[in-house]
Amino acid sequence: MDSTTEATLHDDPAQQPPEWGDRIAELLQELMQTQRELLSLLAKKRELVVNRDSAALNLLHLDEEKLVARLQACCQQRQQLLDEADGVGMPARTLESLAGSLPGESRQRLRPGLRDARRQSRLLQHQSLANWVLVQRSLLHLSQMMEIIATGGRMRPTYGKESPTARGGALVDQAV
Repeated sequence: MDSTTEATLHDDPAQQPPEWGDRIAELLQELMQTQRELLSLLAKKRELVVNRDSAALNLLHLDEEKLVARLQACCQQRQQLLDEADGVGMPARTLESLAGSLPGESRQRLRPGLRDARRQSRLLQHQSLANWVLVQRSLLHLSQMMEIIATGGRMRPTYGKESPTARGGALVDQAV
């Protein structure tokens, strides 16, 4: 291959080798598998929180760390792809823009994977938020229970002076 043909390959994104599509497809496959596993873990975690199984929740920690490491690797691989694409003059703002600049066959093959990865990402955000709300409500409930235990079940009035019945424990004799 002469230098003119080689220069044309680097200048025209449509003339890029098919490896771009394959590399994006591999990344999407790993990302979607990791997202599915994370969704499963979040569902399991939610069930354990509802069942108050703190021992099993503690065991999920290692699985969470592995999934986080895999997601971070996907992010690094994505950034590397985008940096390489930018280096050869291809659109490199997002994977979608990069995939959109590929020849028709590759572009069509990647479109459903990109759409599914985005959809799973939104689902992960919703599931994470649902779990966070569940944990916050549980903490609020525990806080209220501790307050009830600490005050002996007697709530202090929000306003006004203490009522005469709140000073003693008996209805018949307030001096007791």
